[in-house]
Amino acid sequence: MWLRDELLKSIWHAFTALDADHRGKVSKSQLKVLSYNLCTVMKIPHDPVALEEHFKDDDKGPLSNQGYMPYLNKFILDKVREDFDILEFNKICWTLCFHKSICPKRLRISEDDAFKVWCIFNFLSEDKYPLVIVTEEIEYFLQKLMEAMGSGWSEEKCAEYRLQMNSRTCLTAWELIELVGTGYFSTVSRPTLSLAINEVFQELILDVLKQGYMMKKGHKRKNWTERWFILRPNSMSYYVGEDLVEKKGDIILDQNCCVESLPDKDGKKCLFIIKCTDISFEISASDKKKKQEWIQAIQKCIQLRRLGLSSPHRESRLRRRELRQRQQVEEEDLVERMRELQAANDNKERQLEAMKKMEEAAAKATLEELRRKKTQLDLQDRYRLDLEKEKMVRQQMEEQVAQKSSELEQYLLRVRELENMYHQLKEALEDERQAKQDEEAMRKLQARLLEEEAAKRAELEQMHLQQQRVLSQTEAERQEMVAEQLAKERALQAAQLQLERLEQERRGALEQYKEVSRKLERATNKTRTWKDKVAKHEGLVRLIQPGHKAPQRITNWGPASFTDAELEMRKKSWQESKNQGAEAQ
Repeated sequence: MWLRDELLKSIWHAFTALDADHRGKVSKSQLKVLSYNLCTVMKIPHDPVALEEHFKDDDKGPLSNQGYMPYLNKFILDKVREDFDILEFNKICWTLCFHKSICPKRLRISEDDAFKVWCIFNFLSEDKYPLVIVTEEIEYFLQKLMEAMGSGWSEEKCAEYRLQMNSRTCLTAWELIELVGTGYFSTVSRPTLSLAINEVFQELILDVLKQGYMMKKGHKRKNWTERWFILRPNSMSYYVGEDLVEKKGDIILDQNCCVESLPDKDGKKCLFIIKCTDISFEISASDKKKKQEWIQAIQKCIQLRRLGLSSPHRESRLRRRELRQRQQVEEEDLVERMRELQAANDNKERQLEAMKKMEEAAAKATLEELRRKKTQLDLQDRYRLDLEKEKMVRQQMEEQVAQKSSELEQYLLRVRELENMYHQLKEALEDERQAKQDEEAMRKLQARLLEEEAAKRAELEQMHLQQQRVLSQTEAERQEMVAEQLAKERALQAAQLQLERLEQERRGALEQYKEVSRKLERATNKTRTWKDKVAKHEGLVRLIQPGHKAPQRITNWGPASFTDAELEMRKKSWQESKNQGAEAQ
């Protein structure tokens, strides 16, 4: 759940940006638009009438921050839920105030990087308005930024910048953005600076405690797949790649979870398991060092959940604030004690002056006042002793203050030395991690080359098997063609035999045809002779033949006995016989 104070800081920036006249008041129409946008982003039902009803007794003009705060708490912040996008919420407030407060052309960073620095400012700033960030938090942020860029922290530049700030001990958001954007503490390129800002932003704002590639065992198919893991205080998410485009799942970390190391199995090394209430996740790291780092980071998250604490960076911020508050209280107590000692000293001095006056009066008095004078002298001696004791106490207090100051300086120096040692150790570990990554890359390259060689060898073996199959298939086809050729030859021989038999039958049929032709010719000759004989005996015998469809003629032999052609032939035959008879006579 996002803290109300963190949300109020972004809204305060937006309210201040809408206050164009710097009078501390904003018009109701602008507050309506701001409230509607906040409700939309935070997924809260917006009531447009609520603002009017809440301020119905105050219609004189614009509203102040103190006047808008009760409405903001009652109708927006009291209804906030956990499922809204905090980045989009900050983007809306950032859009309202960025262009009115700073010129982007003067910066070496993009608007998105400036937005991230602004979010970091809201996280590290004090919970007092107007919002500022103190020197300790500025140095903390700059050290984180320099570590992300891979460069060391420069105490000389820090001291020089403190001199430039004179007596100021804090910065506004826009001064911090200008300090980072102008590259005062860094001389690296813009992409490197942008990557460093993004890394610090993810660590402080998005609570990314650790991220990297590991192998995860599936729950259904039990296969191992490489995933990009991101560890946060409450969960551990895993994606297909580090671009975070496709999210595959979440591992919810609660007080009932535990993480344990596993022995190597199934060809996988550096195994560990995360046991939750209803499910377990088996994960394989790249090496033993990474495995131990992940186990320690996950155990730290589970321990924080069991203690009911928030993220480590929030706890660290609270501890730094508490330390500053204790130091401030101690300084105030010390100043108060010094003031009291000074007041007591002044009082004693006044008393001493009064005693001196009394001594002068006693010297002029009579002998009768000798006893009283002696008593006054005794009292004076006693006051002097008390004053000396007070002086000694004051000196002791000053010595204690000096000793405490020296101890504090030694402690701060020791802290800086430990931080430097930590940074050096971290750089060495980073170099070692880089070397491990290079070695892992070379190993993956060799494995890929071996896989390609194995694939080519398998491909050549497949081609060899295909050639053998083609040769065997060609041999089978050749044998089949030989068998087919033999069958065709046998069929050709049978056809030749059949052809010879048919030729013999044709010759026999031809001879029979010739015989029948001769018989037909003889029959035709006989018929012709018979017809001639019949023609000679006209009218006695008439051959019956099919009639003609032409108009019938009437002859001596009856109607339609002859056709025209037959009649002509008969005419010719009759004429010839008549001529022969005439010649014979």
